[in-house]
Amino acid sequence: MLDLMPSLGSWRPAVSGQRCAVATIVGTGGSVPRPMGTSMMVSENGEILGSLSGGCVEGAVVEAALEAMRDGGPRLESFGYSAEDAFAVGLTCGGELEVHIQPLGSESGEMALFDIAVSNEPTALALIRRLGGGGGVVVVDDPVRFRAMESTQLARLVDDHPATLMAAAAQVEPLLQGGRTGLVRLAAPEGCIDGWVTAERLAAPPCEEEEPQPITLFVESRLPAARMLIFGANDFGAALLPAGQLLGYNVTLCDARPAFAQQTRFAGADQVVTDWPHRYLEAEAAAGRIDARTVVCVLTHDPKFDIPLLETALRLNLAYVGAMGSRRSHRQRVEALLEAGTPAEALGRLHSPIGLDLGAVTPAEVAVSITAEIIAERGARDHKVTIRKATGHKTTSRAATGFPSLKDSTGPIHPAPQHLTQEDPWT
Repeated sequence: MLDLMPSLGSWRPAVSGQRCAVATIVGTGGSVPRPMGTSMMVSENGEILGSLSGGCVEGAVVEAALEAMRDGGPRLESFGYSAEDAFAVGLTCGGELEVHIQPLGSESGEMALFDIAVSNEPTALALIRRLGGGGGVVVVDDPVRFRAMESTQLARLVDDHPATLMAAAAQVEPLLQGGRTGLVRLAAPEGCIDGWVTAERLAAPPCEEEEPQPITLFVESRLPAARMLIFGANDFGAALLPAGQLLGYNVTLCDARPAFAQQTRFAGADQVVTDWPHRYLEAEAAAGRIDARTVVCVLTHDPKFDIPLLETALRLNLAYVGAMGSRRSHRQRVEALLEAGTPAEALGRLHSPIGLDLGAVTPAEVAVSITAEIIAERGARDHKVTIRKATGHKTTSRAATGFPSLKDSTGPIHPAPQHLTQEDPWT
Protein backbone atom coordinates (compact mmCIF):
# COMPACT_ATOMS: atom_id res chain seq x y z
CA MET A 1 0.00 0.00 0.00
CA LEU A 2 3.03 2.25 0.22
CA ASP A 3 2.81 2.82 -3.53
CA LEU A 4 -0.58 4.55 -3.06
CA MET A 5 0.42 6.81 -0.18
CA PRO A 6 1.63 9.77 -2.28
CA SER A 7 -1.73 9.86 -4.12
CA LEU A 8 -4.15 9.09 -1.27
CA GLY A 9 -4.16 12.65 0.05
CA SER A 10 -5.62 14.02 -3.16
CA TRP A 11 -7.87 11.08 -4.10
CA ARG A 12 -11.45 12.41 -3.89
CA PRO A 13 -13.16 9.30 -2.44
CA ALA A 14 -10.63 9.16 0.40
CA VAL A 15 -10.87 12.89 1.14
CA SER A 16 -14.69 12.85 1.03
CA GLY A 17 -14.94 9.95 3.46
CA GLN A 18 -16.35 7.28 1.14
CA ARG A 19 -16.08 3.64 2.15
CA CYS A 20 -13.15 1.97 0.43
CA ALA A 21 -11.38 -1.34 0.15
CA VAL A 22 -7.70 -1.93 -0.53
CA ALA A 23 -6.59 -4.83 -2.73
CA THR A 24 -2.94 -5.86 -2.33
CA ILE A 25 -0.81 -8.44 -4.13
CA VAL A 26 0.43 -10.74 -1.35
CA GLY A 27 1.65 -13.64 -3.46
CA THR A 28 3.09 -14.12 -6.95
CA GLY A 29 4.18 -16.95 -9.18
CA GLY A 30 5.73 -17.03 -12.63
CA SER A 31 5.65 -13.95 -14.81
CA VAL A 32 3.48 -11.20 -13.33
CA PRO A 33 3.08 -7.53 -14.28
CA ARG A 34 3.48 -6.05 -10.76
CA PRO A 35 5.41 -7.18 -7.66
CA MET A 36 4.22 -8.14 -4.19
CA GLY A 37 3.04 -5.15 -2.21
CA THR A 38 1.38 -3.42 -5.16
CA SER A 39 -2.04 -2.12 -4.11
CA MET A 40 -5.22 -0.78 -5.68
CA MET A 41 -7.92 1.18 -3.85
CA VAL A 42 -11.59 0.80 -4.75
CA SER A 43 -14.30 3.16 -3.47
CA GLU A 44 -17.92 2.21 -2.78
CA ASN A 45 -18.84 3.96 -6.04
CA GLY A 46 -16.40 1.91 -8.05
CA GLU A 47 -13.70 4.55 -8.41
CA ILE A 48 -10.16 3.17 -8.62
CA LEU A 49 -6.73 4.34 -7.50
CA GLY A 50 -3.74 2.31 -8.70
CA SER A 51 -3.39 -0.86 -10.74
CA LEU A 52 -2.52 -4.48 -10.05
CA SER A 53 -1.94 -5.98 -13.46
CA GLY A 54 -2.38 -3.42 -16.20
CA GLY A 55 -5.97 -4.44 -16.90
CA CYS A 56 -6.30 -8.22 -17.08
CA VAL A 57 -7.69 -8.83 -13.57
CA GLU A 58 -8.76 -5.37 -12.39
CA GLY A 59 -12.44 -5.89 -13.23
CA ALA A 60 -12.67 -9.01 -11.12
CA VAL A 61 -10.79 -7.34 -8.27
CA VAL A 62 -13.20 -4.37 -8.31
CA GLU A 63 -16.18 -6.74 -8.07
CA ALA A 64 -14.56 -8.63 -5.19
CA ALA A 65 -13.77 -5.33 -3.43
CA LEU A 66 -17.38 -4.16 -3.74
CA GLU A 67 -18.59 -7.48 -2.32
CA ALA A 68 -16.11 -7.16 0.55
CA MET A 69 -17.50 -3.74 1.39
CA ARG A 70 -21.05 -5.11 1.30
CA ASP A 71 -20.39 -8.04 3.63
CA GLY A 72 -17.62 -6.36 5.66
CA GLY A 73 -15.21 -9.30 5.46
CA PRO A 74 -11.69 -9.54 4.03
CA ARG A 75 -11.00 -12.12 1.38
CA LEU A 76 -8.20 -13.71 -0.62
CA GLU A 77 -8.59 -14.07 -4.38
CA SER A 78 -6.33 -16.04 -6.72
CA PHE A 79 -5.79 -15.30 -10.39
CA GLY A 80 -3.92 -17.40 -12.92
CA TYR A 81 -4.04 -18.57 -16.52
CA SER A 82 -5.53 -21.80 -17.80
CA ALA A 83 -5.10 -22.88 -21.43
CA GLU A 84 -8.45 -24.67 -21.17
CA ASP A 85 -10.22 -21.46 -20.20
CA ALA A 86 -8.18 -18.79 -21.93
CA PHE A 87 -11.02 -16.29 -22.16
CA ALA A 88 -11.79 -16.31 -18.43
CA VAL A 89 -10.46 -13.64 -16.08
CA GLY A 90 -6.78 -14.39 -15.67
CA LEU A 91 -3.20 -13.52 -16.48
CA THR A 92 -2.40 -14.25 -20.11
CA CYS A 93 1.29 -13.85 -19.26
CA GLY A 94 1.06 -17.20 -17.48
CA GLY A 95 1.72 -15.93 -13.98
CA GLU A 96 -0.28 -16.27 -10.78
CA LEU A 97 -1.42 -13.61 -8.33
CA GLU A 98 -2.85 -13.83 -4.83
CA VAL A 99 -4.74 -10.66 -3.94
CA HIS A 100 -5.86 -9.81 -0.42
CA ILE A 101 -8.88 -7.48 -0.22
CA GLN A 102 -9.58 -5.56 2.97
CA PRO A 103 -12.61 -3.26 3.41
CA LEU A 104 -11.71 -0.10 5.31
CA GLY A 105 -14.09 1.41 7.81
CA SER A 106 -13.88 3.92 10.62
CA GLU A 107 -12.93 1.10 12.99
CA SER A 108 -10.19 -0.21 10.72
CA GLY A 109 -6.56 0.44 11.58
CA GLU A 110 -5.76 1.14 7.94
CA MET A 111 -7.77 4.37 8.17
CA ALA A 112 -4.72 5.84 9.91
CA LEU A 113 -3.02 5.77 6.52
CA PHE A 114 -5.60 8.23 5.17
CA ASP A 115 -4.78 10.61 8.01
CA ILE A 116 -1.06 10.38 7.22
CA ALA A 117 -1.64 10.84 3.50
CA VAL A 118 -3.87 13.88 3.97
CA SER A 119 -1.47 15.49 6.44
CA ASN A 120 1.86 17.00 5.50
CA GLU A 121 3.83 14.38 7.41
CA PRO A 122 6.52 12.44 5.53
CA THR A 123 5.34 9.24 3.90
CA ALA A 124 6.03 6.16 6.00
CA LEU A 125 8.99 4.03 4.99
CA ALA A 126 7.31 0.77 6.02
CA LEU A 127 3.97 -0.75 6.99
CA ILE A 128 3.01 -3.86 8.93
CA ARG A 129 -0.58 -4.83 8.12
CA ARG A 130 -2.66 -7.63 9.53
CA LEU A 131 -4.51 -9.50 6.83
CA GLY A 132 -7.93 -10.59 8.01
CA GLY A 133 -8.95 -10.79 11.64
CA GLY A 134 -10.21 -7.20 11.66
CA GLY A 135 -7.18 -5.80 9.90
CA GLY A 136 -4.98 -3.17 11.44
CA VAL A 137 -1.71 -1.47 10.55
CA VAL A 138 1.53 -0.34 12.17
CA VAL A 139 3.18 2.62 10.47
CA VAL A 140 6.98 2.37 10.73
CA ASP A 141 8.85 5.64 10.26
CA ASP A 142 12.33 4.23 10.92
CA PRO A 143 12.68 0.58 9.85
CA VAL A 144 16.37 0.49 10.81
CA ARG A 145 15.73 1.24 14.49
CA PHE A 146 12.31 -0.41 14.80
CA ARG A 147 12.27 -2.94 17.65
CA ALA A 148 9.26 -5.22 17.43
CA MET A 149 9.38 -6.33 21.06
CA GLU A 150 9.14 -2.69 22.18
CA SER A 151 6.23 -1.75 19.89
CA THR A 152 2.89 -1.52 21.70
CA GLN A 153 1.18 -1.09 18.31
CA LEU A 154 2.57 -4.38 16.99
CA ALA A 155 1.62 -6.07 20.26
CA ARG A 156 -2.00 -4.97 19.77
CA LEU A 157 -1.84 -6.14 16.16
CA VAL A 158 -1.04 -9.69 17.34
CA ASP A 159 -3.68 -9.62 20.11
CA ASP A 160 -1.23 -8.75 22.91
CA HIS A 161 0.10 -12.29 23.07
CA PRO A 162 3.77 -12.27 24.23
CA ALA A 163 4.77 -15.51 22.48
CA THR A 164 3.13 -14.41 19.22
CA LEU A 165 4.87 -11.02 19.46
CA MET A 166 8.23 -12.73 19.91
CA ALA A 167 7.60 -14.96 16.88
CA ALA A 168 6.53 -11.91 14.86
CA ALA A 169 9.66 -9.98 15.86
CA ALA A 170 11.95 -12.72 14.56
CA GLN A 171 10.43 -12.44 11.08
CA VAL A 172 9.32 -8.82 10.86
CA GLU A 173 12.58 -7.08 11.73
CA PRO A 174 14.72 -8.76 9.03
CA LEU A 175 12.12 -7.86 6.40
CA LEU A 176 11.97 -4.23 7.52
CA GLN A 177 15.69 -3.76 7.85
CA GLY A 178 16.39 -5.51 4.56
CA GLY A 179 13.92 -3.31 2.70
CA ARG A 180 11.92 -6.37 1.65
CA THR A 181 8.21 -7.09 1.28
CA GLY A 182 6.73 -10.38 2.43
CA LEU A 183 4.20 -12.37 4.44
CA VAL A 184 4.70 -13.34 8.07
CA ARG A 185 2.54 -16.29 9.09
CA LEU A 186 2.20 -16.88 12.82
CA ALA A 187 0.97 -20.33 13.71
CA ALA A 188 -1.88 -21.00 16.10
CA PRO A 189 -3.72 -24.12 17.30
CA GLU A 190 -6.41 -25.61 15.09
CA GLY A 191 -9.20 -23.12 14.65
CA CYS A 192 -10.46 -20.42 12.36
CA ILE A 193 -8.55 -19.19 9.35
CA ASP A 194 -7.92 -15.60 10.50
CA GLY A 195 -11.06 -14.20 8.91
CA TRP A 196 -10.13 -15.07 5.31
CA VAL A 197 -13.11 -15.52 3.01
CA THR A 198 -12.79 -18.14 0.25
CA ALA A 199 -15.38 -20.30 -1.48
CA GLU A 200 -14.30 -23.26 0.69
CA ARG A 201 -14.46 -21.15 3.86
CA LEU A 202 -17.95 -19.85 3.10
CA ALA A 203 -19.16 -23.44 2.72
CA ALA A 204 -17.57 -24.55 6.00
CA PRO A 205 -19.27 -24.38 9.41
CA PRO A 206 -18.64 -21.15 11.33
CA CYS A 207 -15.78 -21.13 13.82
CA GLU A 208 -16.34 -20.71 17.52
CA GLU A 209 -15.33 -17.22 18.63
CA GLU A 210 -13.12 -18.51 21.43
CA GLU A 211 -11.03 -20.68 19.09
CA PRO A 212 -7.49 -19.34 18.61
CA GLN A 213 -6.77 -18.08 15.12
CA PRO A 214 -3.53 -17.89 13.14
CA ILE A 215 -2.33 -14.42 12.27
CA THR A 216 -0.97 -13.28 8.92
CA LEU A 217 1.02 -10.06 8.71
CA PHE A 218 2.05 -8.35 5.49
CA VAL A 219 5.24 -6.31 5.71
CA GLU A 220 6.03 -3.61 3.14
CA SER A 221 9.26 -1.64 3.20
CA ARG A 222 10.69 1.03 0.94
CA LEU A 223 14.05 0.90 2.63
CA PRO A 224 16.83 0.04 0.15
CA ALA A 225 18.89 -3.07 0.80
CA ALA A 226 21.58 -2.76 3.47
CA ARG A 227 25.09 -2.16 2.15
CA MET A 228 28.25 -4.20 2.51
CA LEU A 229 31.43 -2.25 1.72
CA ILE A 230 34.40 -4.50 0.93
CA PHE A 231 37.76 -2.77 0.88
CA GLY A 232 40.43 -4.85 -0.85
CA ALA A 233 40.46 -6.24 -4.39
CA ASN A 234 42.07 -9.57 -3.56
CA ASP A 235 41.14 -13.26 -3.28
CA PHE A 236 39.30 -12.70 0.01
CA GLY A 237 37.31 -9.81 -1.44
CA ALA A 238 36.38 -11.92 -4.45
CA ALA A 239 35.06 -14.69 -2.15
CA LEU A 240 33.19 -12.34 0.19
CA LEU A 241 31.43 -10.47 -2.63
CA PRO A 242 28.94 -13.22 -3.63
CA ALA A 243 28.55 -14.29 0.01
CA GLY A 244 27.40 -10.79 0.92
CA GLN A 245 24.98 -10.70 -1.99
CA LEU A 246 23.61 -14.08 -0.92
CA LEU A 247 22.66 -12.46 2.39
CA GLY A 248 20.81 -9.70 0.56
CA TYR A 249 23.40 -6.94 0.86
CA ASN A 250 24.07 -4.38 -1.84
CA VAL A 251 27.81 -4.98 -2.20
CA THR A 252 30.42 -2.37 -3.12
CA LEU A 253 34.05 -3.30 -3.74
CA CYS A 254 36.52 -0.44 -3.28
CA ASP A 255 40.27 -0.39 -3.90
CA ALA A 256 42.65 2.46 -4.61
CA ARG A 257 44.54 0.42 -7.24
CA PRO A 258 42.82 0.50 -10.67
CA ALA A 259 44.70 -2.54 -12.00
CA PHE A 260 43.32 -4.66 -9.15
CA ALA A 261 39.80 -3.22 -8.83
CA GLN A 262 39.09 -3.55 -12.55
CA GLN A 263 39.62 -7.33 -12.72
CA THR A 264 36.70 -9.21 -14.27
CA ARG A 265 36.24 -11.36 -11.16
CA PHE A 266 34.85 -8.29 -9.35
CA ALA A 267 32.39 -7.39 -12.11
CA GLY A 268 29.55 -9.07 -10.20
CA ALA A 269 29.65 -6.41 -7.46
CA ASP A 270 26.78 -3.95 -7.35
CA GLN A 271 29.38 -1.19 -7.51
CA VAL A 272 33.14 -1.26 -8.13
CA VAL A 273 34.95 1.90 -6.99
CA THR A 274 38.54 2.96 -7.54
CA ASP A 275 39.36 5.43 -4.78
CA TRP A 276 41.23 5.74 -1.52
CA PRO A 277 39.08 3.73 0.93
CA HIS A 278 38.76 6.37 3.68
CA ARG A 279 37.97 9.08 1.14
CA TYR A 280 35.22 6.95 -0.42
CA LEU A 281 33.68 6.07 2.95
CA GLU A 282 33.69 9.72 4.07
CA ALA A 283 32.01 10.78 0.82
CA GLU A 284 29.31 8.10 1.10
CA ALA A 285 28.59 9.06 4.71
CA ALA A 286 28.38 12.75 3.79
CA ALA A 287 25.94 11.90 0.97
CA GLY A 288 23.65 9.99 3.37
CA ARG A 289 24.24 6.61 1.73
CA ILE A 290 25.50 4.99 4.93
CA ASP A 291 23.19 3.92 7.76
CA ALA A 292 23.14 1.82 10.91
CA ARG A 293 22.78 -1.39 8.86
CA THR A 294 25.96 -0.84 6.84
CA VAL A 295 28.71 -3.46 7.09
CA VAL A 296 32.37 -2.56 6.48
CA CYS A 297 34.93 -5.30 5.81
CA VAL A 298 38.54 -4.14 5.59
CA LEU A 299 40.55 -6.78 3.71
CA THR A 300 43.35 -4.57 2.37
CA HIS A 301 45.84 -5.59 5.09
CA ASP A 302 47.92 -2.49 4.40
CA PRO A 303 48.41 0.18 7.13
CA LYS A 304 48.40 3.10 4.68
CA PHE A 305 44.85 2.10 3.70
CA ASP A 306 43.66 0.45 6.92
CA ILE A 307 44.40 3.11 9.54
CA PRO A 308 42.67 6.13 7.93
CA LEU A 309 39.80 3.88 6.82
CA LEU A 310 39.24 2.42 10.29
CA GLU A 311 39.51 5.89 11.87
CA THR A 312 36.62 6.96 9.64
CA ALA A 313 34.57 3.77 10.07
CA LEU A 314 34.79 3.81 13.87
CA ARG A 315 33.43 7.36 13.96
CA LEU A 316 30.27 6.26 12.13
CA ASN A 317 27.20 4.42 13.42
CA LEU A 318 27.67 1.15 11.51
CA ALA A 319 26.35 -2.36 12.08
CA TYR A 320 29.74 -4.03 11.76
CA VAL A 321 33.38 -3.07 11.21
CA GLY A 322 35.86 -5.88 10.66
CA ALA A 323 39.51 -5.89 9.61
CA MET A 324 41.66 -8.75 8.38
CA GLY A 325 45.11 -9.45 9.77
CA SER A 326 47.17 -11.44 12.22
CA ARG A 327 47.13 -10.81 15.94
CA ARG A 328 50.45 -8.97 15.60
CA SER A 329 49.06 -6.69 12.89
CA HIS A 330 45.96 -6.16 15.04
CA ARG A 331 48.07 -4.97 17.98
CA GLN A 332 49.99 -2.62 15.70
CA ARG A 333 46.70 -1.40 14.22
CA VAL A 334 45.25 -0.66 17.66
CA GLU A 335 48.36 1.27 18.69
CA ALA A 336 48.23 3.33 15.48
CA LEU A 337 44.52 4.07 15.92
CA LEU A 338 45.02 5.19 19.53
CA GLU A 339 47.89 7.43 18.47
CA ALA A 340 45.68 8.90 15.74
CA GLY A 341 43.08 9.85 18.35
CA THR A 342 40.53 7.04 18.03
CA PRO A 343 38.71 6.71 21.39
CA ALA A 344 39.61 3.54 23.26
CA GLU A 345 35.93 2.61 23.68
CA ALA A 346 35.42 2.73 19.91
CA LEU A 347 37.96 -0.06 19.48
CA GLY A 348 35.54 -2.41 21.23
CA ARG A 349 33.41 -2.26 18.07
CA LEU A 350 36.28 -3.37 15.85
CA HIS A 351 36.17 -7.04 14.87
CA SER A 352 39.82 -7.79 14.38
CA PRO A 353 40.98 -10.37 13.48
CA ILE A 354 37.84 -10.53 11.38
CA GLY A 355 35.38 -13.44 11.50
CA LEU A 356 34.21 -16.24 13.78
CA ASP A 357 36.75 -18.78 14.97
CA LEU A 358 35.65 -21.56 12.59
CA GLY A 359 39.14 -22.71 11.56
CA ALA A 360 38.75 -21.03 8.17
CA VAL A 361 41.81 -21.03 5.88
CA THR A 362 40.82 -20.63 2.22
CA PRO A 363 39.27 -17.40 0.90
CA ALA A 364 35.88 -19.12 0.58
CA GLU A 365 36.07 -20.40 4.16
CA VAL A 366 37.12 -16.98 5.43
CA ALA A 367 34.10 -15.47 3.63
CA VAL A 368 31.86 -17.91 5.53
CA SER A 369 33.62 -16.98 8.79
CA ILE A 370 33.04 -13.27 8.16
CA THR A 371 29.40 -13.59 7.15
CA ALA A 372 28.79 -15.92 10.09
CA GLU A 373 30.09 -13.26 12.46
CA ILE A 374 27.95 -10.59 10.80
CA ILE A 375 24.85 -12.77 11.16
CA ALA A 376 25.68 -13.66 14.77
CA GLU A 377 26.27 -10.04 15.77
CA ARG A 378 23.14 -8.85 13.99
CA GLY A 379 21.01 -11.52 15.61
CA ALA A 380 22.53 -10.91 19.02
CA ARG A 381 21.85 -7.18 18.77
CA ASP A 382 18.32 -7.48 17.44
CA HIS A 383 17.11 -10.15 19.84
CA LYS A 384 19.16 -9.07 22.85
CA VAL A 385 20.89 -12.38 23.43
CA THR A 386 24.38 -10.91 23.46
CA ILE A 387 26.39 -11.30 26.62
CA ARG A 388 28.31 -8.10 27.29
CA LYS A 389 31.14 -7.75 29.79
CA ALA A 390 33.50 -4.84 30.26
CA THR A 391 37.21 -5.59 29.89
CA GLY A 392 38.86 -2.19 30.15
CA HIS A 393 38.22 -0.27 26.95
CA LYS A 394 37.14 -3.42 25.15
CA THR A 395 33.60 -4.80 25.09
CA THR A 396 33.36 -8.52 24.48
CA SER A 397 30.30 -10.01 22.83
CA ARG A 398 29.34 -13.59 22.24
CA ALA A 399 26.29 -14.45 20.16
CA ALA A 400 23.80 -17.14 21.11
CA THR A 401 25.54 -19.57 18.73
CA GLY A 402 28.33 -20.02 21.28
CA PHE A 403 31.06 -19.40 18.68
CA PRO A 404 33.53 -16.82 19.99
CA SER A 405 34.73 -14.02 17.77
CA LEU A 406 38.43 -14.16 16.95
CA LYS A 407 38.82 -10.79 18.66
CA ASP A 408 37.66 -12.40 21.93
CA SER A 409 39.77 -15.56 21.81
CA THR A 410 43.49 -16.06 22.42
CA GLY A 411 46.27 -18.10 20.86
CA PRO A 412 47.01 -18.78 17.19
CA ILE A 413 44.28 -18.02 14.64
CA HIS A 414 44.95 -21.41 13.00
CA PRO A 415 45.86 -23.89 15.75
CA ALA A 416 47.94 -26.92 14.90
CA PRO A 417 45.86 -29.93 13.83
CA GLN A 418 44.96 -32.40 16.56
CA HIS A 419 46.17 -35.83 15.45
CA LEU A 420 44.23 -38.82 16.67
CA THR A 421 45.85 -41.20 19.15
CA GLN A 422 44.83 -44.58 20.50
CA GLU A 423 43.29 -42.76 23.51
CA ASP A 424 40.91 -40.84 21.27
CA PRO A 425 37.37 -42.25 21.55
CA TRP A 426 36.77 -41.86 17.81
CA THR A 427 39.61 -44.09 16.62
